[in-house]
Amino acid sequence: MKISNFGNAPGVEMRGGGIAFGKNIVFEDLDLQLPAGKIVVLLGRSGCGKTSLLRLLAGLSPTATRRKDVIWRGDIRLTDNRDRAGAVTLMEQTNQLLPWASALGNITIGSRLRGETPEREHALALLDCVGLLDRADSRVTTFSGGMKQRVALARALYEPCPIVLMDEPFASLDAITRWRLQHRATELLSGRTCLLVTHDPLEALRMGDEIMLLKGTPVRLESIPTPSTPAPRNLDSHEQQDLHAKLLERLAT
Repeated sequence: MKISNFGNAPGVEMRGGGIAFGKNIVFEDLDLQLPAGKIVVLLGRSGCGKTSLLRLLAGLSPTATRRKDVIWRGDIRLTDNRDRAGAVTLMEQTNQLLPWASALGNITIGSRLRGETPEREHALALLDCVGLLDRADSRVTTFSGGMKQRVALARALYEPCPIVLMDEPFASLDAITRWRLQHRATELLSGRTCLLVTHDPLEALRMGDEIMLLKGTPVRLESIPTPSTPAPRNLDSHEQQDLHAKLLERLAT
């Protein structure tokens, strides 16, 4: 499989990030730093603003763009000052697939929109990676929810962007498929700067170079200790089991 060289991936810095809907402040004056070439995993309870933070980093407007009471701000820059629009890819919770297109067509849509020749072999290798090579030419309307999510994951990994933002990329998958794809995605994200949102503490401990917790009202960011071994991890050591227990306790308080 082709693996692009992301050795020069930039880090991402956000200063004074804030999102509010009227008087409802999701977060304000939030600072975040994503180290270059590392996977940062973000945990937090439902509704605490994880998805909003991803969309802010991606440069996207909130859903309710026409409401005058929406505040959506943040001084966000890349550490090498390159254009953020061409450097970032976002995998959202909703798969955002084109229903009339095949799995292969969905994965390579970015190339076609940019006027480039799709890298068919690379896309097929990614479909093989997610277990859908035999369905490459099938329309995604015939796929289950988990299969669609695997196509969306392959599409995110196909894009030649050094910064990858992922919102619950494995949420719809069965336990065995999730375990396998966590391993492969960690390998394929090597060298990229990645922020991955999840509700699963084990997923965070398995994949994260760094783990952050979003909590409180308004929310704040807290750093969580990570295992000393490199990702992806099997999580069978006493150290990792102890960290899992501590992480659950931090989430619950």
